[in-house]
Amino acid sequence: MDNAQGLSPIAAGLWDEGPPPRLIGGRKANGEIVFPLPDEPLEPLERVALATSGTLWSWTSQEFQPKSPFAGPEPFEPFLLGYIELSNEVIVESRIVGTSIDRLELGMPMQLVIVPFDDRRSTYAFRPEQRA
Repeated sequence: MDNAQGLSPIAAGLWDEGPPPRLIGGRKANGEIVFPLPDEPLEPLERVALATSGTLWSWTSQEFQPKSPFAGPEPFEPFLLGYIELSNEVIVESRIVGTSIDRLELGMPMQLVIVPFDDRRSTYAFRPEQRA
């Protein structure tokens, strides 16, 4: 985790604590995987721990505060937002941390991290994979 220890998850059931932490998805009977798990699924879902890494599929920069009911940190600070394709599983919408928009590349390897959302809550995000 990236300095998120002791913070409460932004929502229950999005990830397990691991180690390493993993997002939790649901597998339908036809094999399709969904994320996040719906509160009231329309069909039975098998709970599955998703991959901790993937590739950057698309991204943008959120430069203004989203419309209500925005429940993010105040004052608002711009952030990177992207879609990460987890191998043969699902494409996940996520904050992107640890980089700047000019360093992002299509297909870039990304790694799951748990980060502070505000002074009370943590959230998941992806950052460029760090190679040893």
